[in-house]
Amino acid sequence: MDRGTERDTPAGRGAGQGAVTEATAPGRVPLAVVVVDREGLVSHWSRGARRLFGVPKDEAIGRAALDLLPVSGALPEDQDTTPYEADDGPGPGLEASLDGGLSYPAAGRARLGAPGSERVDVLWWAYPLVGPGPERLLVLAADGDGLHAGDTGEGGFQRIAPGFAPHTDLPGAGDLARRLPEILPSMSVGESARIVGQVLELGYPVLEFSQNDRVPVTPDWGVARRAERKARRERAARALAAGEPVPRELRDEGEDLEYAAVRERLEFLNEVSGRIGTSLDLSRTIIEVSRAVVPRFTDVAGTYLREQVVAGEGFPEGVPDTTTMWHRVAVEHTDEPGRWDDVVPVGEAMPFPAHTPFFQCMTTGEPVLVPRISEETGHAIAAQFEKRDIRPLITGRSMLVVPLKARQVVLGFMILLRHPERPVFNDMDRVTGAELAARAGLVLDNARMYTFQENVAETLQDSMLPHIPPRMAGCDIATRYLPGTLLGRVGGDWFDAVKLPGGRTAFVVGDVMGHGLNSAAMMGQLRTAVQTMAGLDLPPAQLLRNLDDLAQRLGDGYLATCLYAVYDPIASELHLANAGHIPPVLVRADDGRSELLDLPTGAPIGVGGVPFEAVRLRVEPGDRLVMCTDGLVEVRGEDIGVGLATLCASAAHPAASMDDACDTIIRALAVTFSKAGRGGRKDDVALLMARLNGIEPDDVAEWRLALDPAEVGRARAAVREQLHDWSLAKLAAPAELMVSELVTNAVRHSRARPVELRLVRGDALLCEVDDDDHELPTLLGTGPLDDAGRGLRIVSTLSRAWGTSRTRTGKTVWFELTLPRR
Repeated sequence: MDRGTERDTPAGRGAGQGAVTEATAPGRVPLAVVVVDREGLVSHWSRGARRLFGVPKDEAIGRAALDLLPVSGALPEDQDTTPYEADDGPGPGLEASLDGGLSYPAAGRARLGAPGSERVDVLWWAYPLVGPGPERLLVLAADGDGLHAGDTGEGGFQRIAPGFAPHTDLPGAGDLARRLPEILPSMSVGESARIVGQVLELGYPVLEFSQNDRVPVTPDWGVARRAERKARRERAARALAAGEPVPRELRDEGEDLEYAAVRERLEFLNEVSGRIGTSLDLSRTIIEVSRAVVPRFTDVAGTYLREQVVAGEGFPEGVPDTTTMWHRVAVEHTDEPGRWDDVVPVGEAMPFPAHTPFFQCMTTGEPVLVPRISEETGHAIAAQFEKRDIRPLITGRSMLVVPLKARQVVLGFMILLRHPERPVFNDMDRVTGAELAARAGLVLDNARMYTFQENVAETLQDSMLPHIPPRMAGCDIATRYLPGTLLGRVGGDWFDAVKLPGGRTAFVVGDVMGHGLNSAAMMGQLRTAVQTMAGLDLPPAQLLRNLDDLAQRLGDGYLATCLYAVYDPIASELHLANAGHIPPVLVRADDGRSELLDLPTGAPIGVGGVPFEAVRLRVEPGDRLVMCTDGLVEVRGEDIGVGLATLCASAAHPAASMDDACDTIIRALAVTFSKAGRGGRKDDVALLMARLNGIEPDDVAEWRLALDPAEVGRARAAVREQLHDWSLAKLAAPAELMVSELVTNAVRHSRARPVELRLVRGDALLCEVDDDDHELPTLLGTGPLDDAGRGLRIVSTLSRAWGTSRTRTGKTVWFELTLPRR
């Protein structure tokens, strides 16, 4: 195989040049290159065009292309009667392309003649140009007579056919792609590059030929149709009947053509298979499937999917019927922009009646071929489109409806339409369309299953991620959760904030190694366990120890990192323990200095048999604690120290609010990794920031009460007096009543240690009663004659929230009241 451009063109003959003065060089094809604008006028005329057609460039530029190019002409009787024949008659010629009637690549043969010169057999290829710019058509032409290999002594011909370089393995295609701008010297670099880019979208033109057998140059699939094969066989039969030898080009032509047809179809299917399924995103897969067939196989492609598939739900059950809703998810076409948008908008859902070919396709699971949509068929199809007349868009076109199936279930179907002037779909197209749909169906089903699993995992994860209030006792909190962008949007990162006795708050950030459903489920189990153990007021190191034991019981192979911190706003103290997690950052309020806290690292949760250590750290009001997972500060190929340094620097940056501070950190890390050329973030990110405001001593009141029932009255009086001092007299009555009930129970059940009563004024009024009895009280149903059980019911009714928890020395019962607005 070789190729030629006008630079390779030997001195040949054109319409006005007489006989050839030099034979075509073996293996090289001189090409004439012509560009036609949207007005049908010639805008580029190469030297090869001047040689072939005998018209100087100055005379050709600006003239109508129909006046210069071979648009018709009869061939001799001993040659093929038409350059292209479909099953239902001749195909389009070059005139259709020049008039703008074709929107797909076409090719053919024509005879060119002029007074005083012999007729020239011209092979032509027309490639429509789309997009911006005045150019409409790129035409390539060659002298077909120069390709006859009459000197072989066998009367054979060379084989020649148009190829498309991106779709075949033809050698030299890349070189030709680089050289096409060289044969457009009169154009600017930008214009020629744009034309090349547009041609590449449809496939690059390349000439392929071999000795002794010939495939006629034809549009669409590049092979002769049955009418041509029948004519050749009849000519071969006449030669045998007359006792004459059968020319070689007639002997095995049918077999060669069938082989060429099958090969090109397989090349097309392989190309489509390579273009679809590049993503597991359902929307992107749908677009890939639609664009893979337009314009090479069809001019219009509409894709419909069942409602369950679009929603990413489970596999649709049952055979579709007239009530099944089908969503139009894509419409790709070569018509003028916007022509289909109003009549068949993407996103519309509709059922299909039983009399339509679409219903036949979806219920049988087999392709349905309509060679030409008649007026009657067009009216039947258009009847379901209320107030929209679709008949002008479909009548006269050839239609093929192919099912999109997976596991013998119809997920959807594609409606393929060809322009009236294009050859109708035939049986080979039906087979090709069915195979195309089968491959597309599998790809769509993979995307559907992935979407379904992702939706389930996201639902699971969303249900597990906490909704943390922006303010808790003595602290303000802001959080961010960002799903990964490459490894899947579902992972095992989590954060939480848990209210503890004594106005304290537990902060936790964890990361289950891996992604997907398993990691999300593991994360949910660990988060629930942390909440439960935090409610028991376990020390941080002991909590991680218990969490490690739990992870081992859940199964092998589960590992997680976890950072657990308890903030005491009254004592202004942090109590932290780490299980293999990245350290937190503490930003000091006095000087804005930030530092990574030096904590004992510990082993990840799930390793087993390792100790955990806790540290206590003094903090001041206004300090900020920043805890995150490694997805924020670590990317593959980059030292984690770079991310940690950026985290420290960005955490210290002043911000108007906590939310702004979180966004500043995320942006700073994204910019750092982008400048390092590491691309976008690929792992999940969990970020928790807490401003440790503390609680002033004046907002805390404490009393120790002896184990004497008389102390109940003293407790009521102390609470009433304190609330008046705090200007909270409106809360005195309910607070006194609830304190009376809790202190009474504590005095009754305590053994030796005095009862402790504490009031804390923060974002709410917190009241706690502590005793040395380890048995937690429960809310019980009470009848009219019951003497006990009413105290907790009163607390439950009057308080904003209440609860109980065990402590080292007993238990704590607490309630909250909402502060009145000032």
